[in-house]
Amino acid sequence: MGALSGLTQPTPAVAWKMLKEGNERFVDGRRDHPNQDAERRSQLSGGQFPYTVIFGCGDSRLAAEHIFDLGLGDAFVVRTAGQVIENGVLGSIEYAVEAFETPIIMVLGHDSCGAVTAARDAIESGEMPPGFIRNLVERIIPSVISPELPPKAHVNDMVREHTRQTAIRITEQSSIISDAVLSGKVAVVGVFYHLHSGKAELVFSSQDLSLPDDFDVANPSTQSLPIIDKKQPKIVFSPVWGENPSPWGL
Repeated sequence: MGALSGLTQPTPAVAWKMLKEGNERFVDGRRDHPNQDAERRSQLSGGQFPYTVIFGCGDSRLAAEHIFDLGLGDAFVVRTAGQVIENGVLGSIEYAVEAFETPIIMVLGHDSCGAVTAARDAIESGEMPPGFIRNLVERIIPSVISPELPPKAHVNDMVREHTRQTAIRITEQSSIISDAVLSGKVAVVGVFYHLHSGKAELVFSSQDLSLPDDFDVANPSTQSLPIIDKKQPKIVFSPVWGENPSPWGL
C-alpha cells in the first residue's frame, strides 16, 4: 500500500455520509475538489484504498467523481450502459471488497436512461435492437416488466426499479459480497441521479445508514459509531414513485 499503509476504512454509514455531503457540495456549486494535488498523486503511486465502489451507467453525463465531489483514489468505478451486471462487473466489485475492504457499493442509475428506454421500446414494439445492444436490453427487461411498477409507469420509474433490482442481484449473485453485507462490513445502495438538478436520490439500501446529524466525518474516532449487528440486513425501499423526493434522498 506504500504511503497508504496503516489506513482503515470508514464504516458503511460514515462512507455514505461522505458521499451525501459530496453530492450536496456538487449541487450547490461549491465543490472542494479533494485529493487532486501532486501530494495525492505521490501517495497513490504506492497503491490505492478507495472507500466506495460505484457501479454506474456508462452515460457521459454520469461522471461519479464529479457528482460526489471525489478525488484520486476515492472511488473504484465500474460502468456499463444501463448498469447491466455481467461476470466482469461482479469480479471487479468483488476485487474492491476483497483487496481494499471498501465499505460501500453504490449502484448509480439516472433519469431518462437510454438503455432502459430501449428495453421499454423493445417490449412495446416487439422488436429487439441489433448486435450486442440486444444483450443489454435483455438484462434490463425484467425491470421494465416488474410487477412492482405502478400503473402507466414512466421510464424513470423503470430506472428506479432497475437500480433496486441490480443492487439486490449483486448481493444475490456474489457470495463474497453477500457475506460482507451480512457481516455488516459492506452496504449496497441504489441511487437515482437527477440530470437537471444534480441531486442523488437513495432508492435502496441493504442496511440502515443513518447517523446523528452532528456526526463529524472528519473526526469519527470521537463519535459513537453504529454497532454492527450480524444478522440478515434490513432492506430499505423508497415507497415513493414518480418525481417526488425519496425520504432517504440527498
